[in-house]
Amino acid sequence: MQAKDKAHWQSLFSHFCSRTANEEEEIAHKLLGEQFRGQLGLLHSLFKAALYDDHLSRWFVLEGFRSLFALVGTNGQGIGTSSLSQWVHACDALELPDQQREQLDSFIDQLYKDIDKETGEFLNCEGSGLYLLQSSCNHSCIPNAEASFPDNNFLLHLNALSDISPGQEICISYLDFCQRDRSRHSRHKILRENYLFVCSCSKCMSQMDEPDITSEEEEGEAEGETEGDEMEDEMTDV
Repeated sequence: MQAKDKAHWQSLFSHFCSRTANEEEEIAHKLLGEQFRGQLGLLHSLFKAALYDDHLSRWFVLEGFRSLFALVGTNGQGIGTSSLSQWVHACDALELPDQQREQLDSFIDQLYKDIDKETGEFLNCEGSGLYLLQSSCNHSCIPNAEASFPDNNFLLHLNALSDISPGQEICISYLDFCQRDRSRHSRHKILRENYLFVCSCSKCMSQMDEPDITSEEEEGEAEGETEGDEMEDEMTDV
């Protein structure tokens, strides 16, 4: 921990949710990736050797380290300062004839596919941070706000996507834009595996009567095709 007021930041840190041992282990392996399954012990020893602090001893025992992984996995916000996503947003806002819109969308889709071959899931993501206010936002498959990093640093901006009435809950999406367009069954599968909950947002509730299409079936079908206001939230310094 780099903060001078360690007790203050430890108190803030405790506000983030904790999980049971089985959930912690599942999330830790999810973050590490299948190829590094079983490497948590090695990572724990390296983490302890590099950063041990008596004030944070609970996070340096193996159980606490696994809990720390779960905490970051379920509450962390990817920090993306790449200008590509901002450029794509600007393209989406352009008023274009239908044919030009189709050509531009096709180009952007292919661009993302080409980049994905090199970056995988970490496109537009240069790190991960814990934000006290942003982490309080629940998920919705039709969010009324989204996180962004327009200043190209770690300062998070929470932007309204639609009018938000006084007392209305501010919701973001834990899914990316493409995932939100998938079936209810597929969205639930992603959220269960990565965030350990079942979504009951208005979109999911309205699709309750739809058939449960597995991700494999949905992806198989896809392969057959041609293929406002702002709040600022500072990252906790831990």
